[in-house]
Amino acid sequence: MPAPLIGVTTAQRSDPQQVKQVSIPKAYTDALSQAGASPVLIPPGLSILQLQDLINRLDGLLLPGGGDIDPGIYGSNSHPKLISVDPERDQLEIQAFNQARTLGIPILGICRGLQLINVAMGGTLYEDLLDQRPDTNNHDFHPGHARDYLAHQVEFETGGKLSKSFDTNDVPVNSLHHQGIRDLADGLTISARAADGLIEAVEIGGYPFGVAVQWHPECLLEHDSMRKLFTSFVKAAEEK
Repeated sequence: MPAPLIGVTTAQRSDPQQVKQVSIPKAYTDALSQAGASPVLIPPGLSILQLQDLINRLDGLLLPGGGDIDPGIYGSNSHPKLISVDPERDQLEIQAFNQARTLGIPILGICRGLQLINVAMGGTLYEDLLDQRPDTNNHDFHPGHARDYLAHQVEFETGGKLSKSFDTNDVPVNSLHHQGIRDLADGLTISARAADGLIEAVEIGGYPFGVAVQWHPECLLEHDSMRKLFTSFVKAAEEK
């Protein structure tokens, strides 16, 4: 049986010579490969028809971490702490997510990916947690700590796909974000929270496999529980 094809959206950057690049941290493709999938990079700049054609060939979609989403998309204003806003990437990922959801293929969102899914389905974000959410704990431990630094615990809601995948009530996670879900989109259910109540994971209600987490499991593959998240995703892609 051929390995399932998992599409991974990419970011745009310029090298020191100002040559444009599309890239994604290797940890994502390593995690998918180790779980038995073949990663397929999805670059910005595709036409709607090209993107639809590509998504139609995929067995799953991974929406990775990255810069902040343009707050205008969810009806908010700019904030001085916004970083690396890329409207072209925003549109690519919203279109890719909507197409994948229409087809019913498995979807996994990581960090920005969780926020993108919430926004694409009509939710909103805090542009900066420490500035806009009273009594929020610090959730941004990079730079200053290694990407595998376990910053805090998350507690799972019982009965969801994540609690079954991790087979535990709570788990320590890394934390590399300054934004988070403000208003949860209709159609999403909460799968995990941090101690301060911030939403740390969501699932698409009634969907075969639509899961998103606010932490970075691809940086924690030495932990069996984090590998299980990717193997569950890839297994769902194999069975779609």
